[in-house]
Amino acid sequence: MPTSRWVLHVDLDQFLASVELQRHPELAGLPVIVGGSGDPTEPRKVVTCASYEAREFGVHAGMPLRTAARRCPGATFLPSDPAAYDAASDRVMGLLRDVGYPVEVWGWDEAYVAVTEADPIDVAEQIRAVVLSETGLSCSIGISDNKQRAKVATGFAKPAGIFVLTDANWMDVMADRPVDALWGVGPKTTKKLAALSITTVRELAHSDAELLTSAFGPRTGLWLLLLAKGGGDENVSAEPWIPRSRSHVVTFPRDLTDRSEMDSAVTELATRALDDVVASARIVTRVAVTVRTATFHTRTKIRKLAAPTTDPDVIVAAALRVLILFDLDRPVRLLGVRLELAMPQ
Repeated sequence: MPTSRWVLHVDLDQFLASVELQRHPELAGLPVIVGGSGDPTEPRKVVTCASYEAREFGVHAGMPLRTAARRCPGATFLPSDPAAYDAASDRVMGLLRDVGYPVEVWGWDEAYVAVTEADPIDVAEQIRAVVLSETGLSCSIGISDNKQRAKVATGFAKPAGIFVLTDANWMDVMADRPVDALWGVGPKTTKKLAALSITTVRELAHSDAELLTSAFGPRTGLWLLLLAKGGGDENVSAEPWIPRSRSHVVTFPRDLTDRSEMDSAVTELATRALDDVVASARIVTRVAVTVRTATFHTRTKIRKLAAPTTDPDVIVAAALRVLILFDLDRPVRLLGVRLELAMPQ
């Protein structure tokens, strides 16, 4: 291998489902779906995670629980338990750090590890073995020289495998795949590229830079070109991840049309989010409210506080003032409150 600087993307397999299967070993090998309160008839609740067995029926994260129940009628539905997932994630991330390399955590179930070894596969195998033996959880690991390509590699490693993606095999593996196989290229970008007759990774990699910058702007256009050629961000930061906000969101069993109900919901959401802020000894600087109507039109408005605070009366009043900024003439399906925080000095 031509370099001694590597980025490993460690991704825990079907993480939430795996944590639940440890508590319900009798469900091993069966379709399991995690989401909401575990009641598939509960309106407007979605799948948080599905086991591989459930995914074979077309069940995926974000799908309404009712739809998942129709697609996989024999599945076991379990309630989401964030506290249990926090604990399991913390344990895994601690094990990754104990291996002795810089670790950049990206969420409950994934992290990047910077490795300076002649053969990173040895390190990857060590990580997989340690995580499995200490926690009973399996992980897949993508190896490359940058984050974006390592993330793509992990997709080929699943489940519970290791895959190396470098300049040597990038085009062999990726050239004929659609552009949305690149990490960070979503539906809107895919559609815009298609309008330029660019649909595959190869076509994007050989696109004219001037064409891309005129369509997407200089920064995004050149970034897309870099991604298609297998490039990306090589820096792995070992700095602890510090949340920049705390939020709570609720999707209502029935659409809200009464303003007093909306006020009550925003008050409760702001209070719950503030409880999280106080528990973490942080302070609020801005308050944001998200509204989704029955037509799925979603908007977020945010306002800065006059001074940073954790005063409940100030926070709730600010959230209600932001809610007033919305034109609430349509039934409301979802409300959310996000409290943005001052970063520690």
